[in-house]
Order: sequence, then C-alpha cells, then structure tokens
Amino acid sequence: MKDLTKILTIAREVGWGAASLLSSYYHGNDEKTNLDIKYKNNEPVTIADLAVSEYILSQLQAALGNQDFGYISEETYKSQQGKNPSEWVWIIDPLDGTRDFINKTGEYAIHIALVQGTQTMLAVVAVPETKKLYYATRGNGTFMETSTGAVPVRVNSHKNIEDLILVVSRSHRNDRLEYLLRHLPCQNQKAIGSVGCKIAAIVEQQADVYISLSGKSAPKDWDMAAPELILTEAGGKFTHFDCTPLKYNTEDIHQWGELLASSYQNHELLCQAAQSILARFTSH
Repeated sequence: MKDLTKILTIAREVGWGAASLLSSYYHGNDEKTNLDIKYKNNEPVTIADLAVSEYILSQLQAALGNQDFGYISEETYKSQQGKNPSEWVWIIDPLDGTRDFINKTGEYAIHIALVQGTQTMLAVVAVPETKKLYYATRGNGTFMETSTGAVPVRVNSHKNIEDLILVVSRSHRNDRLEYLLRHLPCQNQKAIGSVGCKIAAIVEQQADVYISLSGKSAPKDWDMAAPELILTEAGGKFTHFDCTPLKYNTEDIHQWGELLASSYQNHELLCQAAQSILARFTSH
C-alpha cells in the first residue's frame, strides 16, 4: 500500500501551483491573453490546458517518477489503446470547464486523481477563482483548503425531495436530459460549469444533485475520477442510475450511461425516479 499521506502533500502542492498558473492565463497579461483556441472532437482546447497539463505531469513525475505510477492526462491522452498497465495511475484534467474558462464565468477547475485498479484512492479538485482546493483520500474524509488552512467538509441534506437543488450544465444538454429534468420531483436548478465546480457546490451545500447522461459523447475518466471521491468522502454518493459504482482505467476512457451524484439521504430513491422517467422518454 502506498503512503497516501506523503503523496497527498505532493498532490496538494501541485494543485495549488496549477491553480496559480491557470489563473495567470485566465486573468492574462499581454502574452497570455491570446488563448490560441483550437477544437478537438468539437471541444475547445487552449494553450492554458496544454501548459497546465505539462506543469502537473512534470511536477508529479519529478516527485514520484514513472516506475510505480502511470499517468493519464486529458491533453496527452491519444486514445492510448486499452488501459494503463500500472496498478496506480494518475488521472488528470488540467482544465475542466474549458468553455467556462473561455467565456469567463469563473467556473473552471483542476482535477487530479490517483486511481488504484479501477477506483479513486486520492483526489484533489482546485477551483482557482474561489481560491479553494478540495482534497480527499479514501476512508479519511474530504477537506477544503484555503490560504488560512484546511477544514473538513460534510454534506448534510435532510431536505424533502422536492426541495433539492439540481446543478446543471450550460452546454452539455440534450432532449433526454431536458425531459428528465422537467419530470424530476425536484425542480430547483442552478447552472454551473465544470464537474469539479458542480461537486464543490454540493459539498458546500449550495446544491444537492448532479446528473450526467451520455448521448453521442460521454464524460471521460478525468471529468469524474477526482470529483467523485471528493463527494463520496464528504458523505455523498456518485453512482450509475442502477447504483453501481463508477470505474476508472478500464478498457474504455468514457463514462457511458446515466450517472447521478447527490448529497440526498435517499440516493437510491432518486436513482429509481430518474430511471423510471427515462423509461417513459424512450417509450413516448
């Protein structure tokens, strides 16, 4: 078993460094104001994505080496065939919420996850614009760190189901999702970019539920691996609609299917409601 305490110290330092670098592009001085936006599979990529990816990878590799760890980053992953052979694999999203980054909503995040086998053991989610970093290791709870130190965070949702607040995307929408959102028992919605920022809103009790439905495309491992542990270690749940857990570094980098993250005390009830609503959509 790896010493996750030491590794976490390194990952947090890298997370803060990456947040500072990303923020410098966001608030750009002259040479960094041109983000040189390109599109890859219809998704935007900027020079900030690439620079922060390189920074995170070089820092982690300098501290931990390549012998005991594999590395998967959104920006260096070239549909490498199959899964990474290492038992321990870093899964990194240097800029989650690129559209929000470009559109200056402030709702972008950095995801750094360490996966053993197919499950996340350590996670860091940094949100540069709030100057907050969330971190967790499996079995040890979730913490929120600011310049003044770290405090534990726990979800505590004893609301009625109709009072729950759904956090939704601005861009990734389709007819199935719209139908589901319209028919759920909870109708309060809040639009937030980046999965990391959505999960941060849930652990800070500003929202309660996040749903992801894959359509033509699906989120990737690096979208979910870090936020999932942040939420579950804070007492929430993040599963498929049939309540099976998410798995990472499998043969497929995509997180296909229907996923539901919540702080609701009866997560299973929410999943069942969502499943039956979608069944009606398919038949109507």
